[in-house]
Order: sequence, then C-alpha cells, then structure tokens
Amino acid sequence: MKKKRKSSGVFGSVVAAVCIIIYVFAVIYAIVRIYFSIEERKSTAEREFSNIATAALTAGMQGFMNEQFINTINRTLEANKSIEALIISGPDGEYAFERQQGYAVTLVNNSPRFKNRLSFSSINYYRPLPLQDLRNANIRAVAGAFDYDEISTILKQTLLIILTGFAVAFFTMLLQLLIGGKTDEKPAPAAQPVPIIPPAPQEKFTEVKKPVESMPPIQKLQPLQPPAQPEQPLQPAQPIQPIHFDLDDVNIVLDEPVKRSAIAEDNFEPKGLYSQRSNIGWEEYTKDRLDSEIHRCSSTEKDLTLALIDFMDITNDSMYKQAAEEAISFFSSRDLLFEYGKHGITVILPGIDLDTGILKSEKFYQRIQDKFPNRKSQSSLCIGLSSRAGRLINADRLMMESQEALLKANHDNKSSIIAFKSDPEKYRAFIASQSLPHL
Repeated sequence: MKKKRKSSGVFGSVVAAVCIIIYVFAVIYAIVRIYFSIEERKSTAEREFSNIATAALTAGMQGFMNEQFINTINRTLEANKSIEALIISGPDGEYAFERQQGYAVTLVNNSPRFKNRLSFSSINYYRPLPLQDLRNANIRAVAGAFDYDEISTILKQTLLIILTGFAVAFFTMLLQLLIGGKTDEKPAPAAQPVPIIPPAPQEKFTEVKKPVESMPPIQKLQPLQPPAQPEQPLQPAQPIQPIHFDLDDVNIVLDEPVKRSAIAEDNFEPKGLYSQRSNIGWEEYTKDRLDSEIHRCSSTEKDLTLALIDFMDITNDSMYKQAAEEAISFFSSRDLLFEYGKHGITVILPGIDLDTGILKSEKFYQRIQDKFPNRKSQSSLCIGLSSRAGRLINADRLMMESQEALLKANHDNKSSIIAFKSDPEKYRAFIASQSLPHL
C-alpha cells in the first residue's frame, strides 16, 4: 500500500511539473508571437507609406489637390490596412485624409493634427513631395501599432494551450481520487485476541512537606543598550569636477568637423509638424528637411544657404516665440524655419547664394534692432551662415560650417554676422584626397 501511495505521489508531481511547463510555454508563446506581430506591422506600415507617397507624387504631377488627386489618395489609403490617416501639406495649407472619420485626426487652431493614442505607432512617417513649381509640399502619416485580427488569433491559440494544461491537471486529480477510493475500500484485517494482564499492586506513597524558602525579589530587566561607538563625522561627498574645454582649440579645418550641441533644458518630444513652443519646425526635423532641400537644389543646379540665428538675450519662451514670429514674417516660409538649441533658429534658404543670404541676414538683424530697441547689447543677436556653393555636400557638413561661423560670431566683438565661405575647387581636391565614398 505504501508503494502504491508513493508511486501515486510521484506521478502527481510529474503531472504538476508538466502543467507548469505548459503554462510557461503558453505565456512565452503569446509574448513572442505578439512581438513579431508588432514588428511585422511596422514593416508593413513603412512599405504602405512608401506606396502612398509614390502615388501622391505621381498624382500631384498631374494636379495638386484637385478632384483626381483627392480620389487617388482616398483609394490608396483604403487599400492599405496599417496606415490610419494622412496629412498632406502644401503652400495653401494642410489637408487630412482618414480611413475612419474623426478617429485619428483632430483640429488644433484650424490645422489638422494626429491624435495621441496608445494604439498608434510612435514612428514618425514623413516624406517631402518634390513637385515641380510647388514648394513646401510634404506628406505625413500615422499607423496603427497592432494587428488586432492576428493578436486575437494568437490569444485564442494561447487560451487553447492553457486549457490543455487544465484538462491534464483535472483528469490527473480525478484519476488519483478514483485510485484512492478503491484503496480505502479494502477490508481491515481481523482483530487478534489480546491477553489480559492483571494490574500490579499499588504502592503507598507518603507526602513529604518542605518549608517554602523565601524567593529573592524580582528585578526588572533593563533594555539592552548597543555598545557605544565613537562618533565619526560624515565625510562630505566629493563634488563632481566639471569638464572644461577651450574654445581656441576649435579650428575651421575640413577634415576635423566640430559640432555644437545646443539642446534646450526642457526636452519636448516632437509631436506634429510645428513645435508648440515656437510655432516653427522641431529641431529634430532639421536634418531630414535640409538633406531634401540640398538634393533638390543639386538636381536643379541651384545654390542653397543655411543661416543659424542665436538670440543670446532671450530669457523665456514668450520672448522666443515672439522672435520666431518675426523670423516667419521676414523669411515668409514657416516650413523652412526650425528650432536651434534653446533660443536659436535655423533658416534654410534654397535658391539663394551666400552673398544674398548675407544681405538678407543684415536686413533681418536691422529689423530686430529697430523692432526691439531695448535689447541688452548689439552683440546679443548673432548669425552664422554657410552655403552649398556648387559642392556635393550633405546636411551634417553644412550644419557644421554654419555652427563654426556662429561660434566665431559669438566671440567676435566687431561683427555679429559671419559667413563660412569655401573654395569649391579646394573642397573637391580635399574630398578626392580623402577618398570618401559619399558626402
């Protein structure tokens, strides 16, 4: 009987371990399948957004925002399953397209903006539309992060696996109850006669009384005191030594780029096309837009100038927004203005050479001085410029040159506007000597 009970206990332990393995496998299976489903959804969204952008570019060449263009965008959007909504920007404004009306787009100051939902992907889908005779055209999209049909199938399969584990555990318990009931029904063995033993004669005991001795008085226990330790004065934490660098070490050398990191104290996550703090483009979008404008100007053999404006005496966001509005009204192109650092502005001037860019910067400088006569000093507004100048150049290189010019303007007591002027022939010779595959 003991052997049967022991074997039954071992069998129950094995079945319990198998059930635990089944449950753990079900959880891991669901997590892995859902993860791969989300990754596959991202790939699908990128592919579908690329197809939509191509369709928008093709339809826009025949007519931008006409009836044929709108029908093409709506049909292309309905044919996809991951992209939830589109916002197409043009010179006349922004236009929204949705799969389900009012689900993904809301109006903020009469401008369409994507809603913040947990079910939407955090990837920013953005692409410019290089249409002929049409500037500032671009397309943005928001995609769903989850494929609910596939996730429903995964959860059903996971539930089926868990129910299998429950079934195994249930039938194991039922089997053990049946086996235990049969074992208990066996008749008990016949009782054996027990011989009767007569009791032993009782002995008499005499009680001896002893005088009660006086007990000593009870003393109260004193709480234990920790051993005294000599007090040691706390050693003050050593201050962190800041890292210093000398501005004189920065040289304008082609093979040694110097980048200036100018990040605002308040890190805003980019949402939408324009920043709420300044009403111009987010700083994170500068590189992509600059690369796009450089590529467009290179294809049409036009020049491009980049200007970095630094308002050094601005102390709050209200003043910064007012300065940004002045830049918008002067340069008349909000899509080509971006935040730079805490209180700076990046201006992209396509089709404009360096000399014209310097003249525009001087006019803007004079406008700011006339508009705000109570500024702290004339050097509180600095501008650094650089241009493409017929070179095969990328956004990082052009940004570095403008940052160098702005750095020199910040430390120059004579001029607040400094331009980085390059020699195209020497630049091409330098690129050929470095054997760089692409710039």
